[in-house]
Amino acid sequence: MQKSNQAVIKLIEDPETLFEVENLQRQVWPGSETDVVPQHMLRAAVHSGGLVIGAFEPDEADQHQLIGFVFGFPGIYSTPDGPRLKHCSHMMGILPGRRDQGLGFRLKRAQWQMVRKQGVDRITWTFDPLLSRNAHLNIARLGAVCNTYEVAFYGPMRDGLNVGLDSDRFPVDLWVNSRRVERRLSLEARPELKRSDFEAAQAKIINPVRFDTAGLPTPTDPSLPASQDNLCLVEIPADFSSLKTANFELAKTWRQHIREIFLDLFKRGYYVTDFIYEPAEAERPARSFYVLSHGMSTL
Repeated sequence: MQKSNQAVIKLIEDPETLFEVENLQRQVWPGSETDVVPQHMLRAAVHSGGLVIGAFEPDEADQHQLIGFVFGFPGIYSTPDGPRLKHCSHMMGILPGRRDQGLGFRLKRAQWQMVRKQGVDRITWTFDPLLSRNAHLNIARLGAVCNTYEVAFYGPMRDGLNVGLDSDRFPVDLWVNSRRVERRLSLEARPELKRSDFEAAQAKIINPVRFDTAGLPTPTDPSLPASQDNLCLVEIPADFSSLKTANFELAKTWRQHIREIFLDLFKRGYYVTDFIYEPAEAERPARSFYVLSHGMSTL
């Protein structure tokens, strides 16, 4: 059990609290009951080696309220020596009013600790590559890597956050026992790398964003890296959720734009290995960049 501020992170195994996890999903992803993982499925997964980990906060009656969770289950992947066990981290949700407080990192760190105790060396999950907040957590803070882009991975989605947009996803890998992941998940804070750090290493932005008269980010034609370039940066909208609300057609344009760039870069042997978020300052808008490195040797 871990404490930070008031929230408590702990395993959830009892049927009653798993009902709370089911209900929390409806608050995080409203609008589609069929996309909710029901309590009985959560219970079956936990009984068979899956993990449901919750973040709890004391309420006014000193009762612990569930404000976030992460859920995963065992899976397998193929290797030249045969199938190996992995942990599929399927879902993480945090109440809207409790986001940006470090709960996502703490939940995923607890998951990593439990998976390591199970003797499993790989955790996989997916996320929308246009969501800057998720990218910063998954790549920069947790140390996951990616070299695959899945087009419409889940097919049509009906919840309020995804309806009307192709469900393209990054499938990411967290190698549980790697030095990279152990450094990122240690209790010593990792310094936030800046764009200038990568530009000093000759990394170039291949698709620098322009902003229209309404202040919305618009894509530009990419200048893809030469074969000898070891590093490059791919820019995405810093706040894609707000962009969808402001101009949904532009959001769909961004989906296609990023899809084409990453399919090309991954085919060339690049990996997503880091992420940069630059908060807005004065009249400069916030900006977000994936860092891509060429080849496995960079990991």
